[in-house]
Amino acid sequence: MRVVAFGGGHGLGATLRALRATGLALRITAVVTVADDGGSSGRLRAERGVLPPGDLRQALAALAGTDQVSVGNAALFQYRFPGDDPLGGHPVGNLVLCGLMELVNDPVLALRHAAAMVDAVGDVLPMACEPLGIEADIEQGDRVVTIKGQHEVAVARGRVREVRIIPPAPAACPEALTAIAEADWLLFGPGSWYTSVIPHLLVPEMAKAIVSSKARRLVTLNLAADNETIGLSLPDHVAALARYLPELRVDVVLVDRNTFPDPEAVAIAAQSLGARIALGEVAVSDGTARHNPVRLGQALVPLLGTAR
Repeated sequence: MRVVAFGGGHGLGATLRALRATGLALRITAVVTVADDGGSSGRLRAERGVLPPGDLRQALAALAGTDQVSVGNAALFQYRFPGDDPLGGHPVGNLVLCGLMELVNDPVLALRHAAAMVDAVGDVLPMACEPLGIEADIEQGDRVVTIKGQHEVAVARGRVREVRIIPPAPAACPEALTAIAEADWLLFGPGSWYTSVIPHLLVPEMAKAIVSSKARRLVTLNLAADNETIGLSLPDHVAALARYLPELRVDVVLVDRNTFPDPEAVAIAAQSLGARIALGEVAVSDGTARHNPVRLGQALVPLLGTAR
């Protein structure tokens, strides 16, 4: 079964680990946002002109093999240099990906080399082969301001009214388009809704591929609002997908039953996309708003096995 998961950062990492935890025979492809401009990724992007490597590295780590060498290499990729010198704050994997992208001058080939280093059990692909920007119009009190940059949008206070990518029509990664066309399932979320999930719907070629794909589609909703989704209810999360890609049709919306015990409003919003909701206990047990990959994987098993 071919599964394509869209996103970035910790949300996508949780999905990838959950897919591995299902025990199903899956061919996994991660399609990763490339708009990060904060931290190590932002520095490398600005100084070297490469794709921001951080979210790509996180996806590789989530898919890393389990033998001793693979585990060791994945741990090395995740090691972040301490201090405030030029290396301070850079994870080793970001530097490796930066070097590979410069060496082979092809981000997809660079990611394949990096995947071999950690014996990844799936493919990691960028959403586009050029760095993208994000800007958003945000309500702050009685005014609307335009915030530029993925990091600034993610931490800005206020309600997002509109989000855009820059340039507005970048070329999608061709290998990602092929994976979408061949997929049995397309998975969206969890993750930062406006900066990790929705950007995939804003790349025209990718949006067309998602709509045209014969794959089934599953959306995993977040467990709590973050800065960029303050005031956005779970039904609003679903509605936002339809707003940015009106042609999108979804089969299943997965909701944590403990986070949202009254699912009727989500069910109504899901129906607008042609979807049904599925309830599961997918959060960690310590009460924080994080998905437990094992629990999420258990919830995915019966859903991914659903016949067309």
